[in-house]
Amino acid sequence: MTGIVYKSTGSWYVVKTLNGHFYECRIKGKLRLKDIKSTNPIAVGDKVQFELETKNNKETGVITGIDERKNYIIRKSVNLSKQTHIIAANIDQVFLLVTLNNPPTLTSFIDRFLVTAEAYSIDTILLFNKIDSYNEEELLEIKYLESIYSKIGYPTIQISALTGKNIDKVKQLMEGKVNMFAGHSGVGKSTLINTIEPSLDLKTKEISEQYLQGRHTTTFAEMFDLSFDAKIIDTPGIKGFGVVDMDKEEVGDYFPEFFRLKQDCKFNNCLHVKEPKCAVKQALENDEISYSRYRSYLQILEGDEENYRTDNWDTE
Repeated sequence: MTGIVYKSTGSWYVVKTLNGHFYECRIKGKLRLKDIKSTNPIAVGDKVQFELETKNNKETGVITGIDERKNYIIRKSVNLSKQTHIIAANIDQVFLLVTLNNPPTLTSFIDRFLVTAEAYSIDTILLFNKIDSYNEEELLEIKYLESIYSKIGYPTIQISALTGKNIDKVKQLMEGKVNMFAGHSGVGKSTLINTIEPSLDLKTKEISEQYLQGRHTTTFAEMFDLSFDAKIIDTPGIKGFGVVDMDKEEVGDYFPEFFRLKQDCKFNNCLHVKEPKCAVKQALENDEISYSRYRSYLQILEGDEENYRTDNWDTE
């Protein structure tokens, strides 16, 4: 039988068949040995083949194969720097939720996420949430961040999951697609999903005032069918986003504004660091490229995890 993985709990998977039936499935042992270096060989969104079996009067499935993925979002896994964790697969687009201070979303986190999405050709839309909670100075900072990313080519939308501001715009963009929602815990993913589809009634928790971090509500990635011809993948909050190893020569290609200038550099293999007549560094000096983006690029290039040394899922 063929189905799509809708939920992963580590050892069991909820799979939906083409005719709409759900089955709890486990992995056939051999699958774990097929050169899969990630901590989870199967991810939400995967198309799988499975066989039914009956044990203790309960019908479950055994996953025997995984179809080739068109893309996926991947990150370094918990405390296992050499292993990776696939967050979700076969995604049409990602909505990355950003909040200014409750909790703070650093540009380095945004940029690491965008680099990974670029590497796997996944469109990303930035949602600046909780727009109703900011003062005038904070709103100016939001507009500044929007200008950085919209100039590069990333769509940005100011939203409020609480008041419903611009939620219709988000829903229009979601129609007919598999959408993944991502961001730190506390940025309002579950609240936003509940606003988009109230019948789901996902659990939400308040921000921890002591640490200004969201409290963990989503434990496992899970896909939902929505009432307006869209699918959504809700994911656990991410504290940091460790970029999976890339060749230094290719990192700049996943910064679209760098890639556009690459042909104007004197050297074909320019890393945009110390080389003479570098078009990227010249654009930086002319304020045509954001300094925060260039700083993020250098951090990734140098393998500097900065605040991501405890790179893991939020578990508060």
